[in-house]
Amino acid sequence: MRRCTKNKLPYTQFCTAPLLDIEKHPMADTTHLKPNALGILAAMWGLCGFFYLIFNALNHLTRMSLAAFETPLTPLQWFLLIANVLFMAYSEGYKGFQKNYSPRLAARARYLVYNGNLTDQLLAPLFCMNFFNAPKHRIITSMVLLVMIVVLILVFRMLPQPWRGILDAGVVVGLSWGAIASLWFCFIAFTDKHYSADPEVTRISP
Repeated sequence: MRRCTKNKLPYTQFCTAPLLDIEKHPMADTTHLKPNALGILAAMWGLCGFFYLIFNALNHLTRMSLAAFETPLTPLQWFLLIANVLFMAYSEGYKGFQKNYSPRLAARARYLVYNGNLTDQLLAPLFCMNFFNAPKHRIITSMVLLVMIVVLILVFRMLPQPWRGILDAGVVVGLSWGAIASLWFCFIAFTDKHYSADPEVTRISP
């Protein structure tokens, strides 16, 4: 944990996501702004959509993971299980969510409260997850991740136990870490008016 003092605005940071410079981007500081009711509902809708997908996946994958322990694992299988869990905890949970995705998710949900337009609000889950009105590389990354997740689910389904459960266990740990990190950053975003993680909102000019 490190204490961020960028722009003399201290709050707990657990990320390396881009931060807005308050002097260059005054809208990052919302101390002078008032949230609107539609924006609050949109933020809730966006986050509920995201967390529904996460917890629904966790519910399914956890059951598959536990099924792997119905028969004793071999030493090799235990080794692969531990290695996979550690790898996914670091790469997906820590590097992917905590250091990158989660602070931006919270920032985009917070953006809806003060600045979102009707399209952003109606499609809030997609907006929060960077599927539109985001830098091109973010949109591509989100699309690729979605395709990869679908492909992995389909491939894992073809594997017999305990191999399927061993692989699912790593995903469960990574998603659990990501869910906790996302909840934490959302808490910070909506309780600290100086939260300055960059939502990276871009719009295509007509």
